[in-house]
Amino acid sequence: MKNEKNNTSKLISSNKKAYFDYHLFDKFEAGIALLGTEIKSIRNNGANLTDCYVKISDNLEATLINCHIAPYKFGNINNHEERRDRKLLLNKKEILKILNKVKQEKYTIVPTKMYFSSRWVKVEIALAKGKKLYDKRETLKKKDTERDIQRSR
Repeated sequence: MKNEKNNTSKLISSNKKAYFDYHLFDKFEAGIALLGTEIKSIRNNGANLTDCYVKISDNLEATLINCHIAPYKFGNINNHEERRDRKLLLNKKEILKILNKVKQEKYTIVPTKMYFSSRWVKVEIALAKGKKLYDKRETLKKKDTERDIQRSR
């Protein structure tokens, strides 16, 4: 018998703006290297993914840039910076796969969700291409029609 893990996941933050601004393709799950005060702040719902993005450096390290994690209320002078760069934990194969897609097909790497997977904080990142203005209008029209259908029921 295999050891069954408790795969409960609790959503911390989602990037709704990414779903509106981009066409999302492949999704990957990445761990994130955090400090103690950042974890405590995240447990108090202090994370925001709105304007952040992922960059892969020359030495094959993925970094989450401009992610806002609120300062811990009860922290001391050693509290963390709110928008510091945070290292993402991915396999080398995954990083190479993502990097090839970004270089060949001009994708952008966008974080879509941050959540707890059992006791670890995970970030879901997606390969994305930007939407044109007419695509954004089309998605708004679809949402409006779906909302009207739900109201009529």
